[in-house]
Amino acid sequence: MDYEKDLKRLETIGFMRDKIDSIRTGMLTTFTTEKGFQSRPMGTAEVDAEGNIWFFTNEYSSKVDEISHENKVSLTYADKETSFWMSIKGVAGLVDDRDRMRSLWNPFVEAYFPAGVDDPKLILLKVDPTEVEYWEGSTGKVAMVLNMVKSAITGKPSTGTHEVVDL
Repeated sequence: MDYEKDLKRLETIGFMRDKIDSIRTGMLTTFTTEKGFQSRPMGTAEVDAEGNIWFFTNEYSSKVDEISHENKVSLTYADKETSFWMSIKGVAGLVDDRDRMRSLWNPFVEAYFPAGVDDPKLILLKVDPTEVEYWEGSTGKVAMVLNMVKSAITGKPSTGTHEVVDL
């Protein structure tokens, strides 16, 4: 067991969870040979302690069909106000666990599934991340502009923070 690698993984999961909790909605991208890449917004239900990202969805939706053929997916989250972008590669799966659904249930989900947790078409989509990549610019628009001016004057790029972490 590699202590430093495990620590980095836990730090990344905590960072990812904090960012996703504040952004909430991400874009889920699937792939099919017939249609190519398909993206759609998804409200995040939870990022659990292991880093899995959970969503509620309709079991009979096109995304579920796409995942049943190719379960490698991509998630993206963006917050332009803080100049933050995150891309997550992962493996998607479906989980039919009514107890977990009850624990994650919220009014936002009820708007899409008014029949509640017992709706027969309701299922959980779980993404197990394999790689997290993020870009974090200087906070705030003024700081970003000042950093771009500084970069133009010094000739040294000021790109903020960029990191890729394998999970």
